[in-house]
Amino acid sequence: MWSSTRNLSDYPIGKDPQAMRTGQRRNKGMRTRLGCLSHKSDSCSDFTAILPDKPNRALKRLSTEEATRWADSFDVLLSHKYGVAAFRAFLKTEFSEENLEFWLACEEFKKTRSTAKLVSKAHRIFEEFVDVQAPREVNIDFQTREATRKNMQEPSLTCFDQAQGKVHSLMEKDSYPRFLRSKMYLDLLSQSQRRLS
Repeated sequence: MWSSTRNLSDYPIGKDPQAMRTGQRRNKGMRTRLGCLSHKSDSCSDFTAILPDKPNRALKRLSTEEATRWADSFDVLLSHKYGVAAFRAFLKTEFSEENLEFWLACEEFKKTRSTAKLVSKAHRIFEEFVDVQAPREVNIDFQTREATRKNMQEPSLTCFDQAQGKVHSLMEKDSYPRFLRSKMYLDLLSQSQRRLS
């Protein structure tokens, strides 16, 4: 009689079929991650891939003056949509884009007008970025994390202010200076200057 189920004898000796399938999936995931690492880049082309507009049109719209102003201050960079896109692309090369994503989520959160939405948004942001072992956990100290956890008991528009301030300060002192020295930013400046000549 024909059986559609496989017997243990159908597999190599000493190999558990479930473990073999799990191992194959794990190996494939590892190859994917290693592939991403080997393609890690810090070039202007990485920036253009995630621009809010079509890349060529966006680069034409970006003036040398605007791109140069990003070096004036971190807040100037954050106030410009292409500046945010370029900084996000740079942070992705460093595997630390969660800091910017958290900061942007907090900015969006502060615009919430509905009390019902405010509570659910606050918990979603906390669970995604602030909680210990959160999927995109930001680098903040224990006291700030606990103060923010306490704020979750009665969420308000200011419940993330302390954590957001710490993350802003961390990016401003750490990632932002590296961004200004990065090949990505320098390439972007030279491309915008070449268009003028």
